[in-house]
Amino acid sequence: MKYKRTIGILVSFIVLLSLAAATTGIFSREGPGPFEHETVRGRTVTIYGRGIYRHMSMEVAPQGIAQDVVTLGLGIPVLLISLHLSGRGLFKGRILLAGTLGYFLVTYLFYMIMGMYNEFFLVYVTLTGLSFFAFILVLLSLHRDNTAARFSEKLPVRFIGGFLIFNSLAIAALWLGIVVPPLVEGTIPVEVEHYTTLIVQGMDLGLLLPAAFVSGVLLIKRRPFGYLLVPVYMVFLSILMTALAAKMVGMSMVGVKVGPPLVIIPVITLTAVLCVWLIFKNVKE
Repeated sequence: MKYKRTIGILVSFIVLLSLAAATTGIFSREGPGPFEHETVRGRTVTIYGRGIYRHMSMEVAPQGIAQDVVTLGLGIPVLLISLHLSGRGLFKGRILLAGTLGYFLVTYLFYMIMGMYNEFFLVYVTLTGLSFFAFILVLLSLHRDNTAARFSEKLPVRFIGGFLIFNSLAIAALWLGIVVPPLVEGTIPVEVEHYTTLIVQGMDLGLLLPAAFVSGVLLIKRRPFGYLLVPVYMVFLSILMTALAAKMVGMSMVGVKVGPPLVIIPVITLTAVLCVWLIFKNVKE
């Protein structure tokens, strides 16, 4: 793979910095503890008050800690394994590497733009930049390798592409259910809390969900870009949904009512993992 040395250096720095960021997020506990805060919109929000996420809300801070656990226990090991496999020239290794880098890119992009400012701000900025450039380099190497020819004709494109389309539409409907009613009523969504705006919903609706939908359609039509984008996206989605399932557990542990997503999210996660298995099963090395 071209740029192998450059990608190896970028991934090494990603591992070291994310290890520091995730470990600090999990184990830092200094601070006064939960307290009430009145926002500029006149609402009262409970602030977490501990550790590196001490200025985050009581609902969001445990999500950050849960995601750090997944990054530490799953993201970093998979990143190292995929770098090793891609270094051996395995096509599956490059797919796994690109998808995992996508997870790190999106994770630390959210930490950078949504998380309340803390001592790790420049670490989040650096991780976002490193992940972005490493992701692009690996994606370019896949694109130049005639990706479509690497897959068996038995690849269940309708099932995998259909799942990606369904998931993107379902999540979009969920987010629109949060955004649209307050817009009609002329109010502010409760989920804004003390943050600037609905960053997660905005990023999903504007970038990630359209990318998933279009990729699914292209795969069903057996277009070359579908074979390039969907395998990478499915790896990314599997790790991201694992983190989301962990977030649901983290929220429930601090008394936040989660509801049906506590069951729905794990089902989506397992389906995404199944799709990754089907993709790897039909790769021709």
